[in-house]
Order: sequence, then structure tokens, then C-alpha cells
Amino acid sequence: MKKLQYERPVLQLLNSGTMNKYGTKTEYAPFTHIDGASVHDLTEKFGSPLFVISEKKIRSNFKDANRSFKTRYPKVQFAWSYKTNYLNAVCNVFHQEGSWAEVVSGFEYSKALNNGVPGSKIIFNGPDKTDEDLRTAILNNSPIHIDHLDELYMLQEISEETGQRPKVAIRVNMDTGIYPMWDRFGFNYENGQAWDAINKIMLNDKLDLVGLHCHIGTFMLATNAYSIAAAKLSDLAINIKYKYKKNIQYIDMGGGFPSRNTLKGSYLLGVDTVPTIDQFAEAICTSILNAGFLEEELPLLILETGRALIDDAGFLIGSVISNKRLSDGRRAVIMDFGVNIMFTSFWYDHKITPAQEFSDFTEDMVVYGPLCMNIDVIREHVTLPLLKRNDKVVVHTVGAYNMSQWMQFISLRPAVVMIDKKGVPHEIRKRETINSIESEEIVPEYLKTFSLNGIEKRTG
Repeated sequence: MKKLQYERPVLQLLNSGTMNKYGTKTEYAPFTHIDGASVHDLTEKFGSPLFVISEKKIRSNFKDANRSFKTRYPKVQFAWSYKTNYLNAVCNVFHQEGSWAEVVSGFEYSKALNNGVPGSKIIFNGPDKTDEDLRTAILNNSPIHIDHLDELYMLQEISEETGQRPKVAIRVNMDTGIYPMWDRFGFNYENGQAWDAINKIMLNDKLDLVGLHCHIGTFMLATNAYSIAAAKLSDLAINIKYKYKKNIQYIDMGGGFPSRNTLKGSYLLGVDTVPTIDQFAEAICTSILNAGFLEEELPLLILETGRALIDDAGFLIGSVISNKRLSDGRRAVIMDFGVNIMFTSFWYDHKITPAQEFSDFTEDMVVYGPLCMNIDVIREHVTLPLLKRNDKVVVHTVGAYNMSQWMQFISLRPAVVMIDKKGVPHEIRKRETINSIESEEIVPEYLKTFSLNGIEKRTG
């Protein structure tokens, strides 16, 4: 029998809280300020609910991640994932830190260009690139990551028509031990689809194959999966060099690193279970360094990290509308924000903290939003102190996806504020108004008049 490898024991602090005569306490102090700015003052000025983003935390997260990879690998480049949070002020913080842009649509591509990102520093991913999108990306010398054969053929046709030679990479999906596999995107490694695409590109010679790309999943908790993915992309790159005498310029490992949120159904808190960026960096960098590249031919390592860099920099301030007892006796609290602006409530048990002094008494309760939908649930079970009407709460770790996936449904979307490094709040997105919503509507002339109870009315 093979001797098992020794692993030293590790002591880890868990954050479950302690019991007392009132039950499980989740908080010991109110959360009254965000980066020095008063929660109550922010809502007085910008309204409730209100998204707040910490610029200081974004920059700190980026520097930590950048350091984690650059201390382990000599050539590293981050590209900010626009779909994670594409508010221009947020994107520009990352660009100031040296991050390129990674986009998955013509809309996001235009935002990156309008933010001043050079086309050669915009990575164009995604399965839905129109003919116009591709022509724009080619004109701006952007690396285009091919998702399927129809896109490959479309690029070859554009190249023949224009005489230009686009820079391309292929997206590769693969078995990394995580199921279900994300095999709807890109070309499969195991069944030969990836090599089929590579051969078509290399033998046609209309496109310049510069990179290999993968994105193996989202909120990934297994660092070893990235080690496997990096090894398989490295294998492709080395064999392309062997077969076609072509050096692959970069390997793009995509994103998927988790934040410290707690996934629904988890027994332990996210802060106790989520691997660190250092652990992901170790897994990826070690695989590429051990793959067999010559030192002078090591590819650039690109990372499209989104959630892990922005999630804990985002907060949502909200107000209590009312309290009630459900038919089964449980306490319920209704807030002025719901799943329309906090879509990630379907994924996570977000931490919620009162923003004013509270008593020692706590109770398990349901936190609902204000929407006329039974699924508008922020937390199904959470232990909180008793809250009264107009009390403020702060929801933590909401910076990823909520401001790009929010819906204008039933209520208007809130303002977004960024707290700068000096603690000064800046409004980076205005609160919606009825005028801003209706500005895109057009009412046909014949629908502008109607009569109710004999009283004729005209709109517009």
C-alpha cells in the first residue's frame, strides 16, 4: 500500500459567534461608518436604499492579488471583468491600477473604449459577437477570443474581405474535476475540438493565433482545478510550438475566484471556507512554470478576476419599512430594497448589520424586500436584533454583479456612491427618476387620448 503524504495539522479560527442567554449573537457593534463616511449622513444626502463602494478597498484588493501572482510568476497582467461591475468610475479605478479591460459584448466593448482603454488592451470574450463588433475589434487591434466555429469562419471571411489579420485566441473548456463542466463555451480539450480549431487557424493563415483562454467556472472553491486547467493550456501551447513553430504569447486563465460571501446552504461562513488569492496563485503559477516552457518563451499570464476584487468593496444601505409576524410565528422585517437590486440574494446569505445602536436581544427572522413577489427574500433565516421602522442596515459584500444585473422592476434603481481614499463620498450614478425611465418610451399618437367616466384625457 502506498504511503500517504504527510500534511501538517492546521489551526483555523472559525467565525460562528458565541452563545448567550439571548441566543446566537452575530454582531457586537453597529456598523455606522463606511471608510469614515456616516451611514446615516449618506442616506440623508443620497437617499435609501443606496449602494456604496469603497475605492480604498478596491485598490487594496487589486494590489494584494497583483502581488500574489507577480511574486510567483514573472509575467502577469490583470484585465478587469466589465460584466462584474461596469460603472465607469469602478472600471477606471482598476485601469488606474494597471488593469486592462475584459468584455463580453459590443456594449461593454464600447464602454471600455469610451473609458479610454486602448483597443490592444481590451480582451473581447463571449459567444455573441456581431459582424460589426468583430470589425470594430479588428480595427482597434484587440485580441478576440473565439468561442465557436461560426465565429472563426466569420473572422476568416472578414480577414479575406479587409486584408487585415486579426489577433485571436481560442477559448478552451476541459475536465478539471469540477462538475457540471462549463462546456457550452469554447472548444473541448479532451475530445479534440480545441486542436481542430487550432489547426483551422494555423493552416488557413488568415488569423494570428496569439493566445489560449479558459474560464472553468464561477465561485470556484477548488484551487486544484486551476492547476489542472493551467497544465492543459500549457500542454496545448507547447505542442503548438512543436507542431507549428509558433510561440503562444499569453495564457488567459479567466476568472471565477470566489469572494468571502457565504453560499446558500453552506454550514460554515465564507470567510472560513474560501481559499485565498495566494492559494489560487500558487496553483496556477506552479503548473505553468513546471510545464516545460523555456525561460525566454514563458507566456504572459492574464487573469480576468472580477468578483474577488470588488465584492467586499461594495455595501448596500437600506431602511426598515415594517415588521410583522408570519402565520407560523416567525418574525419578518421588510426592507426598502429587494432582489431587483440585490440579485445575489439568490446565491448568498449576505451579512446584514444594523447601522445604529441595538439591544442584546436577538431573534431569528426573515428579511424581505418591498416587491410584490413572494420570492423577494433577502435572507431566509438570519439572527438580528429587533429593528424598528426607518432603522438603517448595511448589507456587506455586494460589489459584484448587483450593479450590472439589477432590474428596473416595480421601483426605481438607487444611486451609487464611491468613497474615495480620503473618505469623501462621490455620486457615481444618479438615482433613477420617472423621467429617466420614460425617456426611451414612445407612445403612438392614437394611444395618447382616452376617456374615463366621460372625462377625456390626453398624454404626452
